[in-house]
This record gives sequence, structure tokens and C-alpha cells, in this order.
Amino acid sequence: MSPLRMPQGLGEPQHVDSGDAVLRFQLLEGLDGSVSRCEGELQAALAALDRQEPGAGRESRSRLLDTAADAVWRLIVQHEACDVCDHQELIARYGVPAEVMARVGAGH
Repeated sequence: MSPLRMPQGLGEPQHVDSGDAVLRFQLLEGLDGSVSRCEGELQAALAALDRQEPGAGRESRSRLLDTAADAVWRLIVQHEACDVCDHQELIARYGVPAEVMARVGAGH
């Protein structure tokens, strides 16, 4: 009498990473790195804006506002790439001033 063998479909699945799984993982890693980098740039831009002396020139403040607005825009784009389309929580989390959001030019 031959021993019984478990049907192939009921056994433990083989855990072999396909090329698709590896590619997805690498894409997610890249996306995570991009979001993290954009968050750091936004934090640095907002900190520079906060550190500005009250008597500093308008030209200097304008440059800092533009830099912060660019950082916010890049972070919003990265969040949208992650399928997060509501940016109110993001703006509140980082305390982005209305003056910066006006430069972004969107009604976020």
C-alpha cells in the first residue's frame, strides 16, 4: 500500500518572491524615502522662516516663503502619490502658516 500524500493545493504555500513583489517593494521603499525627504525639507524651511529676525528685509522673507511653499507643494505631491488627497491634517501637523499656503496657490 502506498502512503497517502497531501494534495498539492492544500499544502503550505511556497513563499517565493516573484519579480513583481520585489519591484513593488522597491517602489514602496523609494516612495517612503521621497516622503521622508520632503518632510525634512519642509521642517527645515519652516524652521528657517521661524528663525528669521523681525527686522529682516522683505526680500529675505519672500525667499524664505517661496522655499517653504515649494517644500509644501513637493510634500503634497508625494502624499497624493500615496493616494492621500486630504491635506488638511498634513498642513495642521506641520503648522504651515496661511502666508505659506497662499504662495502654494491652492485652496488646500
